[in-house]
Amino acid sequence: MNKIGIRRWLSFIIAGIVGQIAWAIENMYLNVYVFHCTQDYIFIPIMTAASAAVATITTLFMGALSDKLKRRKAFIAFGYILWGISIIAFAFLEPGSSASIVGVGANAAFVSGTLIVVMDCVMTFFGSTANDAAFNAFVTDNTVDENRGKVESVLSVLPMVSMIIIVVLQGMLVVENKGWNIFFYVFGGLVLVVGIVCIFLLPKDHVISNENRTYFGNIFYGFRPSVIKNNKLLYITFLGFLSFNIAIQIFFPYFMVYIQNVLGIVEGNFTITLGVVLVIACIITVVFGLFMDRIGKNKIIIPSLLVTAIGAFLFFIAKDMIFTIISGIVLMSGYMVTTAVIGAKIRDYTPKDETGSLQGIRMIFAVLLPMVTGPYIGEALFNINAQTYENEYGKIVLQPNNFMFLGVIFFLLLAIVPITILIIKEREAREQAAE
Repeated sequence: MNKIGIRRWLSFIIAGIVGQIAWAIENMYLNVYVFHCTQDYIFIPIMTAASAAVATITTLFMGALSDKLKRRKAFIAFGYILWGISIIAFAFLEPGSSASIVGVGANAAFVSGTLIVVMDCVMTFFGSTANDAAFNAFVTDNTVDENRGKVESVLSVLPMVSMIIIVVLQGMLVVENKGWNIFFYVFGGLVLVVGIVCIFLLPKDHVISNENRTYFGNIFYGFRPSVIKNNKLLYITFLGFLSFNIAIQIFFPYFMVYIQNVLGIVEGNFTITLGVVLVIACIITVVFGLFMDRIGKNKIIIPSLLVTAIGAFLFFIAKDMIFTIISGIVLMSGYMVTTAVIGAKIRDYTPKDETGSLQGIRMIFAVLLPMVTGPYIGEALFNINAQTYENEYGKIVLQPNNFMFLGVIFFLLLAIVPITILIIKEREAREQAAE
């Protein structure tokens, strides 16, 4: 499997990019949509917390089930189909729209907000089943140590590519059409169609799983002390990934607000800045990924963390548009390369017969814990030289400031500790195996 082949590459890219588009809708635009429908920000933190919990629990249960049934393709294909249908359903939850099922008025707004939160959880269930549990395990099943760096470098840029696509099309589909219906029809339909395509595109499953363990044994497998002890390198990598992702979550939720409200880069200049940063960072990551496996992941991982930290420091001192673009390219390139190399290391250390069962554990370290800690650390740092502004939800909040990047630097440097231990332990394991 050293040569991946065009069919697998198409499977990775098509399912990967459309999955990231769906997650971009869930993470970025459902917050805007629920406020648009209710004019009340109270639903936003409830929806965010609920979806994070559903995503992690779903990945634990459905990843274990995909192992037990030795099926990835069916979970991905039919999961995407149901994922797409659940996205289309949001088109019917806007009060007063032609397709609305909730009517008009204050009571309709509350019903709409409640249904959006519920449907977000339903959408997240299908999305995590198809993408977080099955697709991530599918990528591990269909790659080996020698090519995972290349694959991960491509997968790591897909969230940024999806962001560009969503930003461009959202204005066309929502603003120009004066409503959200078309937005959900188009992107929900896209996800649904890709699910159908996956039935024919994805290669046959070749899942290796432990047949001597029950389904519930698979679910709780990754929490066992004996498993942690026997897979030290994997869990040390998880710790490094945790610290890295906390660093990213300290600034990422506030990134666009900081560029626009604090640095004053708005409208056309903001579009140019964001576009140049994302496009160049994506190109650098993909080109770098072509040589990642040849250079060696261990030689890249600490330098990429340091480059990300340098990018954060440059943002700490950035004041004008040109310096912001340079800072952004360094920061986002380091971020995506680090994501790729750590993601590849996690796949390398994941036991081949436990791929699905351990996806939920990965979600805890990569998503759940960073999302419930990072943004609050960033907000706490705003109290240094605190200033407030009224956000898009009409709430007076602390304005992001450059001190959040000091928190980013701290957690990026902290991530070097488990990564250094990982490299030492890996070297010792190789030396023992050679004796």
